[in-house]
Amino acid sequence: MIKKAVIPAAGFGTRFLPFTKAVPKEMIPLVDKPVIQYVIEEAASAGITDILIIISSGKTAIQEHFNPDAGLETRLEATGKSEMLAELRRIDKLARLHYVYQQELNGLGDAVMYARSFVGDEPFAILLGDTVLSSDGKPVISQLLATYEQTRSSVVALEEVPWEKTSRYGVVDGKSEDGVLYKVNGFVEKPAPEKAPSNLAVASRYVFNPEIFDYLAATPRGKGNEIQLTDAMRLMLKDQAMYGYRFDGKRHDIGNKLDFVKATLEFALKRPEFKDEILKYIKSF
Repeated sequence: MIKKAVIPAAGFGTRFLPFTKAVPKEMIPLVDKPVIQYVIEEAASAGITDILIIISSGKTAIQEHFNPDAGLETRLEATGKSEMLAELRRIDKLARLHYVYQQELNGLGDAVMYARSFVGDEPFAILLGDTVLSSDGKPVISQLLATYEQTRSSVVALEEVPWEKTSRYGVVDGKSEDGVLYKVNGFVEKPAPEKAPSNLAVASRYVFNPEIFDYLAATPRGKGNEIQLTDAMRLMLKDQAMYGYRFDGKRHDIGNKLDFVKATLEFALKRPEFKDEILKYIKSF
């Protein structure tokens, strides 16, 4: 069973400036919880026990959020705020967290390379630290892990997107017998709708065999003069089977401000203490 996961969280988050000048984009809150906490909770609920978070300069707030704070815990205990105290202690025990610094921001592929010694020769999961995936059933990464156990091949999460928006995403070219599990033939980065092989976008979650590191090491710099994970996946696909899994759930991409506002409303409406008042407020418009 796969027990290790990698969370790349080194990017600048320029689309959320000026907020992200001092605060990592992964620490943007959905209601009262930072995005990266949702990601770590997803991994932990799938049985992941060890998580490597790849960070960069200025991202110490991520470590501080997950580190125990004895002074704060003492204060909460003294003031009788037992529920808050229990929540903080639960966060501390989600998984064993490890950190490594990406010295230069040279792309997602380069960031993943920093995990090589952590992963060793084991299969592992990747969850992008700025994207929340929700599901009413099994966590999305659990769905991918189950698919890996079935196929013993690398697998990526797939999300159906409107055809007119394929130019925003990496899109899979693949075949499926059931409309859920796809045998991947290739990947097309941000194709125009008329040239897209499908409207199934790669959705921020991956499970890889450890050989991906060999392909990353052989991948030249690509778009933006960076090492792209998708380019390494294309190389890997020449030698190994790869699958895409159309997951049961929804992606909440907070990469732009409008989607962040929508996600905040959706997550707030899931909270019983807020739902009625928020609906009342929205209707007042």
